[in-house]
Amino acid sequence: MIHNSLGFPIETILVFIILAIVAISIDLYAHHNDKPISLTNAIIWSIFWIVIALCFALFLYIHHGAEIASLFLTGYVLEKALSIDNLFVIMALFSWFSIPENYRHRLLYLGVIGAIIFRAIFVIIGTELLALGPWMELVFSVAVAYSGIMMLKNQNHDETIKDYSHHIAYRIANRLFPTYPKLVGHHFFLSQKQVQNELTKPENKNLSNINTNKALYATPLFLCIVVIELSDVMFAFDSVPAVIAVSQEPLIVYSAMIFAILGLRTMYFVLEAMQQYLVHLGKAVICLLFFIAIKLALNASNHLFGYGIDITPTMSLYIVLGLLALGIIASFIWPKKNKPANNS
Repeated sequence: MIHNSLGFPIETILVFIILAIVAISIDLYAHHNDKPISLTNAIIWSIFWIVIALCFALFLYIHHGAEIASLFLTGYVLEKALSIDNLFVIMALFSWFSIPENYRHRLLYLGVIGAIIFRAIFVIIGTELLALGPWMELVFSVAVAYSGIMMLKNQNHDETIKDYSHHIAYRIANRLFPTYPKLVGHHFFLSQKQVQNELTKPENKNLSNINTNKALYATPLFLCIVVIELSDVMFAFDSVPAVIAVSQEPLIVYSAMIFAILGLRTMYFVLEAMQQYLVHLGKAVICLLFFIAIKLALNASNHLFGYGIDITPTMSLYIVLGLLALGIIASFIWPKKNKPANNS
C-alpha cells in the first residue's frame, strides 16, 4: 500500500473523501428547498450522519485496527459534544437576526462549509505544534483547561439575547456593504434595483430614508452568516486542541471533526427542541474539557519526567461517552425548575 505524509494509505484517504462527498450530496439533495425541518426529520438525518461516521470507524477497525478506530470515535464524540456550546450561540444569533426556520438550514450549511476549511487550517497548525515536543502538550493542556474555566464561568449567566451589532464580524460586514434591514427571500445581497423595488412596497414605507445610490446591499442573512463564521473560528480555538489531544494523526483528527461537523445542521434542530430538557449537558461538556486537559498534562509529565499515566484510546472513549451519558441522565433526574411567575 502507498502511504503519504498523513501516515495512512491513499485508499483510506479516498474512502474518507468519497464517503463524505456522497453523504453531503444526499443531504443537500434532500434539503435543497427552503422548508422548515421537522424534529422527526432532524432526528432521522442526525442518525444518518452518525451511521456514516460509524461506517468509517468500521473501515478503520478492519484495515487499521481497534486502536485507530477508538481514536477516531473518541475524537468524533468529543467534537460533537463540544459543538453543543457553539450550537447554542447559533440559536442566539438566529433569534437576534430574526431568521425564519425555513432559512436556517441554508445558513447552517454555509457555516459547515466554512468550518470544514478553517478546521483543516487549525488541524495542520495544531498537529505541527504538538510535534515539537511534550512541552507543547502542557501548553495545549492549559489552553483546554482555560476553555473549560470560561465555559464554567458562563454557565449561570442570564439567558438574555446578546446584542450582536457590536460583534466585530457584524461591524466589518457593515463597513464593507450598506445594509438593507429586512429579509428578502433567501438573498444575501440585493442590487440597487432590487432595493428600489422593495422600497416601493407599502409595508416598507418606513424605510424611505435608505440611501439608494449604492450598487450592492447586504441583507440580515449575510450579516448573520458572517458572525456565525467568525464565531466558529473562535470556537475552533477550543475544540481543535481538545481533539488533537486525543490523536496527533492529522487524518484521524480531521475526519473525526468533519463527520461530527457535517451532522451539526440537523443536530441543531434536535438540540433546539431538546435544550430545555438537557439542562446538565453543558456541565458534562465542561468535565470533558477538564478531562482532556488532565490527559494532556499527564501525558506530557510521563514524557518529560517519567511520572504520569498514559490513558489508552479505548479508555478515553469510555470516559468521554460516560461523562456525556451522566450529563443526559442527570438532566432527566434533576430537570430545570421553572421560575415562579410574579403575581403583581
